[in-house]
Amino acid sequence: MKKKISILGSTGSIGKSSLQIINLDKKSFNIILLSANSNFREIINQINLYRPLYFIVTDFFVYNKVKRKFKNSKTKILNKFDNVPSKLKFDITIAAIVGIAGLEPTIQFAKQSKKLLLANKESIICGWHILSKIIKRSKTKLVPIDSEHFSIKQLTKDYRDIDIKKIYITASGGPFLKKPISSFKKIKPTDAYKHPTWNMGKKISVDSSNLMNKILELVEAHRLFSFNPNKYEIIVHPQSLIHAIVIFKNGQIKFLYHDTDMKIPISNAIYNNKINIDKIIKKNNNFLGKLKNIEFEKVDKKRFPIVTLNKDKYLSKSGPIILNASNEILVDSFVKNKIPYNGIYETLKRVFKDRDFNKYAVKKVPNINEIYKIDNWARKKTLEIISKNYEKNI
Repeated sequence: MKKKISILGSTGSIGKSSLQIINLDKKSFNIILLSANSNFREIINQINLYRPLYFIVTDFFVYNKVKRKFKNSKTKILNKFDNVPSKLKFDITIAAIVGIAGLEPTIQFAKQSKKLLLANKESIICGWHILSKIIKRSKTKLVPIDSEHFSIKQLTKDYRDIDIKKIYITASGGPFLKKPISSFKKIKPTDAYKHPTWNMGKKISVDSSNLMNKILELVEAHRLFSFNPNKYEIIVHPQSLIHAIVIFKNGQIKFLYHDTDMKIPISNAIYNNKINIDKIIKKNNNFLGKLKNIEFEKVDKKRFPIVTLNKDKYLSKSGPIILNASNEILVDSFVKNKIPYNGIYETLKRVFKDRDFNKYAVKKVPNINEIYKIDNWARKKTLEIISKNYEKNI
């Protein structure tokens, strides 16, 4: 029997990679539901190509355009996730919506899916206390598909916290690893997009360039795995081939290596690690040649000051919600040339020191409405600081 698939965020890079993998094995999968926001051309293409039973388009203007175009189609065009029948069940849901918009859909589909492949950071960073309970209650199998967390899960699945001495999350160092720090004031958005080893979207490329993606990954790891957060450390690995390293107390050191292609962790998550990857990607088999050039180095805190942010604040209680929301605003502002590159870190520091920070970060288990309230405060506060400190100077 074919496995029923839903993909939340099907027009993004994770969504499209997932569809390409599934499309190679049509006899095993049935694409039931896809969702997207506003990429009209890609939505049309996916409906024609994959013919899902449902397609959710969250942008209302684009939804109306798509609905008119497919008024006689067997694909039902919906505007809201709430309109998906609760009795509809999926074997696999791939949750890849970017940003806080993915929180509620991921929680909803966790109830309706046997296995959840998770790539939406906000579901973990902002709503883990809700999502984890639903996963447990629904007996849903969770597999993180970000390469770092997928690797940590594979390396530690047979071990407890007492067995582990150290867990390294690797960072490429991005495009500015060797760039003179004195020139950081002149960095432009297009410079930050030029990631040396991964082909990614603008937001994640900027996060990677200053190591904010690693701070967020550290928060996720703290939520996903029951290990002491002090055991995690970020280490720079420019080749991006090793995604996590675990040092065990028994003297063993294990790491997970794979090429810089997200289809590898996605495929292994879909097929429970039982897959011939050569059927999916053209893999570079020069493994030994690549190992000759493997490098690791400690994080330069002057180059990447974001790693000096107060860990107690961004790990505890609702602090991660504030960190995530503020960073989204800052990256968007940098991309739109409203703040300088260094302004991302400087503004985050100000947000963390704001007198109202503890008022909003103090909530230990906020409900959905409180999550949005905390998120909204962080966004408004960040915009207020930007307006006060940068707008006249840019």
